[in-house]
Amino acid sequence: MKKISLLLLSLGLVAVFAGCSSNGQSGSSSGAAAEASTTAAAATTAADSAPVKMGRVEYAAHGTKCFTVAVVAMQGDKIIGASLDDYQFMSTDVAKGVPNSDQDFGQNYKDPKMVLASKKANAEYYSEHMKEEAGATTPVDESLAAIEQYVTGKTVAELEDELSSKSAEQWVDAVSGATLVDTQGYVKALVEAAKSVK
Repeated sequence: MKKISLLLLSLGLVAVFAGCSSNGQSGSSSGAAAEASTTAAAATTAADSAPVKMGRVEYAAHGTKCFTVAVVAMQGDKIIGASLDDYQFMSTDVAKGVPNSDQDFGQNYKDPKMVLASKKANAEYYSEHMKEEAGATTPVDESLAAIEQYVTGKTVAELEDELSSKSAEQWVDAVSGATLVDTQGYVKALVEAAKSVK
């Protein structure tokens, strides 16, 4: 504890001395730069101090045999975090089902050899399956992560402009690192999650 206190005190003194030495400088350029820096810092602080709000939707982003859960964190009008996962029924011999699939919840499955499963939680199996079925080259969890990263830092308006100007085929190439044919659908799901924020 003493070492931490001494370190903090030392850093504080360095900051004070550095501040004193720069206060002796004069000139309009340094004053203007300081004012611009203060204005930029105030704008950043205002944006950073906006409350973080969460939005979540269940969405049909990828056909009719699964559903997507899309979650976003919004600060002001920007998406500052995003999460996607797809759920579909998969065979029990290759996939791990959602919690309680092997308990009472699972008793309601039409086919006991199938479980409702997360594609992210079963990324290894699902990615291999998609490689065989459709020639996929990027694991599903990596593609979803690339889409999450793509929308982060953007506004709903920016994403809606992109959605209206790009075809589904163009979206496959628009998001670096994602090779999913329904990239557009996943972006739409995240936009809907952002719109659900209250």
